Amino acid sequence: MSYREFTNSFLPYHPTDTVEIKLRHAQKIDQDDIIWDKLLELDLFNSEKKVALKNATPAQILEKILSEKWKLGPDDKDMIVMYHKFGYEINGEKKQIDATMVCIGDDQICTAMSKTVGLPVAMATLRILNGEIKTPGVQLPISKEVYNPILKELEDYGIAFKEINVPYLGYNPNNISS
Repeated sequence: MSYREFTNSFLPYHPTDTVEIKLRHAQKIDQDDIIWDKLLELDLFNSEKKVALKNATPAQILEKILSEKWKLGPDDKDMIVMYHKFGYEINGEKKQIDATMVCIGDDQICTAMSKTVGLPVAMATLRILNGEIKTPGVQLPISKEVYNPILKELEDYGIAFKEINVPYLGYNPNNISS
């Protein structure tokens, strides 16, 4: 299967529209949108490039496509940047907390992505095995029993959110009715 055939397999049949037109229409992407340029960079519409994976899931095929194009060079480092804006009301007063986190990978192996995903999973796993997390089954990490010790331990690896109280702006500061 070619990359083009793979991409087309997720789009509705149309007797005349190209794969490109169908994808832009389905995802509401304008031709001059930067997102379109990024999709073109991935070679998703290349009929010459072959997937060449036997019995692969769509996720495995997409991983192969992305790995080819998004490979870090020897001196490259990845970066994760997160910004959370929490608006809330307490005792009739609207408040807001902005939380930010930046994590830079060390190299091609110890990436920011591996740190921010792998470390919390490993920490939670150890806590389950050691009986520190007692909630059974698959859980969202919204329990203080889970997230507080993991967030604290992540600080040892330089991964920490910085929280600041700021004036409440709402979720659309240009909307005067909010």
